[in-house]
Amino acid sequence: MAKDTHSEWLAQMDEASKAKQQAFMEDIARRLKRPRTTAPPAHPFRGAPEYWQEFQWSPEERIEHFTANFEAAGGIVARLADMDGVKAYITGKAEEMLARYILRQNVPELAVLRLEEELAEAQISVWNTDAEEAWKDRAAEADIGIVVADYAVAYTGSITVLSAPEKGRSVSLLPTALIAIIPLDRLKTRLGEVLVTFDEAGQGALPAGIHFISGPSRSADIENDLTIGVHGPGIVFALLVG
Repeated sequence: MAKDTHSEWLAQMDEASKAKQQAFMEDIARRLKRPRTTAPPAHPFRGAPEYWQEFQWSPEERIEHFTANFEAAGGIVARLADMDGVKAYITGKAEEMLARYILRQNVPELAVLRLEEELAEAQISVWNTDAEEAWKDRAAEADIGIVVADYAVAYTGSITVLSAPEKGRSVSLLPTALIAIIPLDRLKTRLGEVLVTFDEAGQGALPAGIHFISGPSRSADIENDLTIGVHGPGIVFALLVG
């Protein structure tokens, strides 16, 4: 078939298909006994309504609702006064779980904890500090991954963790258990308060990964047999600090 003839045949098929679509829609309108709508509907409102954008909980209400929602999803929440309390909590959990391999983000908030001094029997690695290391493999072998949350949302009981060269996504996705430290000034009421920061940053400033964590990993088959820890940590601790 010549090229021109083939193009004409495709055009004819396209017209015939459009005609069938038009007839189909006209038939539906006729059966409904109303004129067919051809103009797109108006959308006077975009995004969340104003009353929702103004909705805010107090700091204590945010803590209360985040705790209830996160624990309802199977997570564990602890409220701690300061980073000394965080250090003691992590040390206690690592000893309780007999953790032998711990992986943490390479951030100042975790460096000051000096966990190496408290957990001498465990191997503690810092993400991306050795260019020759297979960091994804190390994360998959880790008993505990430790991260500092970039945000948390009380209404959904979610923790937000952004990826970066010093904050690999594998730290929160692959270890058996996850400990997420949440400074209280990063705990928001609504998810929109977090999402708007990404809109304002623009596409060029977005991180490679934005992860929302709402309790431990869970998966269910068609018969609703629920399994915990299939695609990520089976235990997640959220430490509210401040």
